[in-house]
Amino acid sequence: MSNSTNEDSSYGVSDSSYIAAGKEVGLRKLCSDFYTLMDTLPEAKLIREMHKDNLNLMTDKLTLFLSMWLGGPRTYLDKYGSTNMPKAHSSFVINEAERDAWLLCMDKAVEQQSFRKEFKDYLKKQFRFPAEMIRKTSRYS
Repeated sequence: MSNSTNEDSSYGVSDSSYIAAGKEVGLRKLCSDFYTLMDTLPEAKLIREMHKDNLNLMTDKLTLFLSMWLGGPRTYLDKYGSTNMPKAHSSFVINEAERDAWLLCMDKAVEQQSFRKEFKDYLKKQFRFPAEMIRKTSRYS
């Protein structure tokens, strides 16, 4: 992982967050750890049931989406096309419990990484925005 000297305020600028995450390799590990936690944490059972048994495709999609979201290559668009996160989740019931289960898995996955503490804190804060947006726009909430 990167031991960049970036200050917290520089995350989110250009590709600084992508680099701080260890580029695609680091994000692939983060996403793999995220789905392992989703697969094993009892608190995540309600969101695990929203996914197919095999999580390889979801791991790849999340990795490439986060790469783009954090300022890295736009490989997701080339491979999977454009995305609208609320629309992509529109067939699921997303309430506070589902949002919180997702955030629990992601927070724990972030903590398992060798990222700088400032970057971990930044990421965990940033993940709350899309999680809440998806909850708010869920047609079932």
